[in-house]
Amino acid sequence: MIPVGTLRIDELTAEERAVYATLKPETLPQHVAIIMDGNGRWAGHRSLKRFLGHQQGANSVQMVTETASRIGLPWLTLYAFSLENNLRRPRAEVNFLMRLLKTYLESNLQRMMDNNVRMRYIGRTHELPAEVQEKMRWAEEATAANTGTTLTLALNYGGRSELVDAFRALAAEIKQKHINPAHITEEDINRHLYTAHMPDPDLLIRTSGEMRLSNYLLWQIAYTEIFVTERLWPDFRGIHLLEAMADYQRRERRYGGLSENIGQVEENSERVGIAAN
Repeated sequence: MIPVGTLRIDELTAEERAVYATLKPETLPQHVAIIMDGNGRWAGHRSLKRFLGHQQGANSVQMVTETASRIGLPWLTLYAFSLENNLRRPRAEVNFLMRLLKTYLESNLQRMMDNNVRMRYIGRTHELPAEVQEKMRWAEEATAANTGTTLTLALNYGGRSELVDAFRALAAEIKQKHINPAHITEEDINRHLYTAHMPDPDLLIRTSGEMRLSNYLLWQIAYTEIFVTERLWPDFRGIHLLEAMADYQRRERRYGGLSENIGQVEENSERVGIAAN
């Protein structure tokens, strides 16, 4: 958890502070993942071209990231560009998104430094254009010493392809080290995932109201709480991140077990039954 001394609650807007005041800091999620959806629909509703929706979506990324950094969220992972986007979207749109990524990194680096944000990436990023990879490395290296929120962009990412890559790496390790496959554990698989350096998400947010995972972090979200909002991503702000956290805190995470209350009721019932006998 980020040290309390690095919190910058006074930098939140008045509306954000009002929501934050309702939260329990000790049970805030440590890792929030977001499926950013709705850029095209946002533009379509305004009779604008799709690229303007993507531009506004990039603005939302920075605003949400800054709110995350002010409340001390350790990990924020955003689904920015899927493997399917790369394969199935028109090349003109893909090329625009690559230019937009470069522009985002260039224009927001100082704001990331000011907010103590560290940049990371997951996905088959080696398949992205060379000039884009160079700009990504530049931003990652420039922010490497920052100690606040780690902003991870999922780029050319797919949950299934991540598992394929992990299994390939694990198979090579098994062959090299002569490991008995019967001894393979979940941790062995986890070590080879793109996300091996971070905890699994506590909270997954999806914008635009779609009720699907879209091939995102399939291994990691086994017990993640999911929050879906009808709000389109370009309209999503820091206050909406805080509202999703408030909803998260109203849930009881059982990880496949029983509610503590249910367990207590059953235990008390058993004692009553024993006493009656």
